Amino acid sequence: MKTRKYRSLKSFCMAIFAVACLGVAASAQDALRFRVGEKLTYNVSFGKFNNAAYAEMSVISRGKLDGRDVVELRSRLKTLGLVSAAFFQFDESRTVFAAFDNGLPVYVSRVVNYGVEPKETVGNYLKEPTSSFDLLSLVYKAREANGSGSFPLVENERLYTVTFQPTVSERLKTEAGEFDTVVSVVQSDYLTENGIKELKINFVADANRVPVVISVKTAKGIFKATLADIRLPKPPVETTPATAQTPVAVATPKPVAAPAVYVENQPLSPELGFLLGETVNYKISRDEKPLAIITLAALERKLFQNEDSLHLAATVTGIEQGNSVFVLGDAIHAQVDPDTLAPFWTENRFGRQLKDLNQTVAFDRKSASIMINGTTNVDAPVGTHSLLSLLYAMRSFNLQPSKDAKSPVNDTRVAVFWESQPHIFVLRPSSPEEITVDGEKLQAQLIIVATGIESIDKQGLKIWLAADSRVPVRLTLGRFRAELVNPSKTSTK
Repeated sequence: MKTRKYRSLKSFCMAIFAVACLGVAASAQDALRFRVGEKLTYNVSFGKFNNAAYAEMSVISRGKLDGRDVVELRSRLKTLGLVSAAFFQFDESRTVFAAFDNGLPVYVSRVVNYGVEPKETVGNYLKEPTSSFDLLSLVYKAREANGSGSFPLVENERLYTVTFQPTVSERLKTEAGEFDTVVSVVQSDYLTENGIKELKINFVADANRVPVVISVKTAKGIFKATLADIRLPKPPVETTPATAQTPVAVATPKPVAAPAVYVENQPLSPELGFLLGETVNYKISRDEKPLAIITLAALERKLFQNEDSLHLAATVTGIEQGNSVFVLGDAIHAQVDPDTLAPFWTENRFGRQLKDLNQTVAFDRKSASIMINGTTNVDAPVGTHSLLSLLYAMRSFNLQPSKDAKSPVNDTRVAVFWESQPHIFVLRPSSPEEITVDGEKLQAQLIIVATGIESIDKQGLKIWLAADSRVPVRLTLGRFRAELVNPSKTSTK
């Protein structure tokens, strides 16, 4: 999915990644600026979203690579929350070996982690040295030049020129401390082509030139990466003769504020597209023969395993005569992040024909792994959804149809767990049209879902979202159909 509306987000991530990673580097002419063991952490905001992404980076080592004196840098950037769920998933790790004498890249490894399996891209310049910088080594060179000058850049096999121009001085206060900085404005066709209208970097006004704030303006809004933490290498231990110590007065401890009291059932973000307490009912049929009533509900927002959590449920609340598929009380429960709707935990409870789907699944957001029934552990992309959480999350997705139906560039890809492993679901949006649901005419948008699962894709999974409320009004899979009951009377308690 390489749409222009996502391109600026991806380019922003790449720019932040590069600046943040090289925030740990320094001038190739001054070895003292290479502080092996230094680690920087950035928080990235987007509009009113304070935790849109984060970046961590560190200087790992200095040594020899194929006989060349190099510095090893590592970093990772990952989008979080609604930005990751609704706009763009980005999770990239990068390792760069940069030549100590001129700062040019010698070896670059980029690993993207937001597909089903990690994908690595390698740039090896050991035998054929390059005369251009990549994003990481470019910012490293810009720091050496005090945030000033023009430099060649090669990205995606294209050559650009990037210019850094120092402007005003600013004093900034962040979680990492207060800094006197100089603002450099960055200009390049690379930025323009990728939807970035303006890029500014606040470099600390000292010998190390650490980037404190990176501000990026796009058509979607302003992204800002702010330095949150600096960890410096430990100074060498020096042994000195023991001496008698002078007694030191102990300062009176400062009072520590009591932790904030957790308040249950706080309202959900309006960007999610539904309210806490919303309850909707669906008639389930097979070959137009009624089978059951299923109720979807955003039940409550409470602590779950000491985490702020939203409880979602899909429950069979009514049974029709002749039904042999569902049992009254069959249900899917999910505990999800109230901001991103990414699940912590899900449980399927079925009888009869669906009992083989029974399972309990725990999602570990830190390790990006999934535990099935407490015994089987599988790797998964960060932000992987369950079927139930996806049904709610897609209401906040930016599902705009492509102008050219033959070139569906606006497809949205989402990692979804099903049965025993994650899959990449592709959501293909259409233009809204009038349909009849439970006897009522309304505007709805058809979303065709390709799951990559042969047994499901053969039957054709389709979802219609109401054009105004974005609530799912119809879902079809083969011979089965779920249709919203009384669309105009949806309960939002």
